[in-house]
Amino acid sequence: MTAPRGPHEHERREAPVIVVGVDPRGGSRPAVGWAADEAARRGVPLHLVLTVPVLHDLPHGSRRHRVADSAHRAALRTEGAEVLADESAWVAAAHGGLPVTTELLDGGPAAVLCGCSHRALVIVLGSRRLGRSAELFSSSSVTVPVSARASCPVAVVADEPRTPRGPAHLVVGIDGSEPSRAALAFALEEAQLLGASVRAVWVWPHPRVPLGDLLPENLGALVGGPAGDEAAAAGERHRLLASAVAGWPEKYPGVPFTGHVLRGHPVEELALASHDALAVVVGRRGHGGYTGMRLGSVVHGLLQRAECPVVTVPEPAG
Repeated sequence: MTAPRGPHEHERREAPVIVVGVDPRGGSRPAVGWAADEAARRGVPLHLVLTVPVLHDLPHGSRRHRVADSAHRAALRTEGAEVLADESAWVAAAHGGLPVTTELLDGGPAAVLCGCSHRALVIVLGSRRLGRSAELFSSSSVTVPVSARASCPVAVVADEPRTPRGPAHLVVGIDGSEPSRAALAFALEEAQLLGASVRAVWVWPHPRVPLGDLLPENLGALVGGPAGDEAAAAGERHRLLASAVAGWPEKYPGVPFTGHVLRGHPVEELALASHDALAVVVGRRGHGGYTGMRLGSVVHGLLQRAECPVVTVPEPAG
C-alpha cells in the first residue's frame, strides 16, 4: 500500500485511473467490482481510496475526545489499511493482470474524492441507505456532493447488485443541453466497451408538472395540451431529440442506438427506463443543477428508484 499523503498531494499525479471509494465499514464489494471491471475494459489501473475522517467530519453525536486520542486514530488507520488490503486482494484474484493501487488519506471522503477526480476517468461509489450515525462514506452525504462537484463522471453502484435481463443496453437522459451531450458521449463510449446498445431518452413533462423546473427556456409550448396541437408538439419533440443527438451515433457505428421521447417526470421516467439497463447516465451543469432541477433531487430520486448504476457526467470544461 502506498504511504499516507496529504489530502491534495495525489492531484499531482497524471496517469489516468479508475478511482473507487472504499467504505471503512466494509460493504464496498459491488462498487469495487464494478470499478475493477471498468478499469479492465479501459486498460487503466484501479485506485482504491479510503479516508479516515478528521474531527469536524464526524457525524453529530460522535465522541470527539476519542477521535482526538492518537491511539484511537491509529486504530482507525489500521482498520482502514486492512479493509484496503482485503479489497485489493479480492481484485487481484478476480482480475489477475489488473494494476491496483491503494491510498489511505485523512479528511472528509467527499473532499478527498473530488480531489482525486482530476486524474480519474471515472469515480465509483457505493450507495447504501444508512442511518445518520453511519453516514461516513457510502451514503448520500458522499454520493451527492461528489456527483455535484467532481470533474469526472461519477458512477454510483447499489450495494445489492442486480443482473440485467434482455439485450445489454445503457439509458442516457437527453435534454438538448451541453451536459446531456457529454452524457451521451460517455454512454456511447461505455456501450462500445461493453458491446451494448444505447437508448437515449428525452422526457417532456405533463402539463400538470411545473414547467419552470423541467424545461429549457421558451419551450413551454412543446408540452401540448388543450390549447396546443399535441401531434405537432410531439413531432417537434422528436425533432429536437434528433437534433440533440445529431452526429454522435455516427461516431460509434458499432453501437446500436435508439431515441425515445417520453411524457412524465424525468426521475420517474428515467428510473422506469433503467429496468434491466447496465447503467443510466445523466449530465450536470457546472457545480450542480440539471436543466433547472437541483442535482440532489435528481440523484436522490434515481438512487432510490433506478435499478442499475447511476452515472453523472459533468459539463465539459470551458
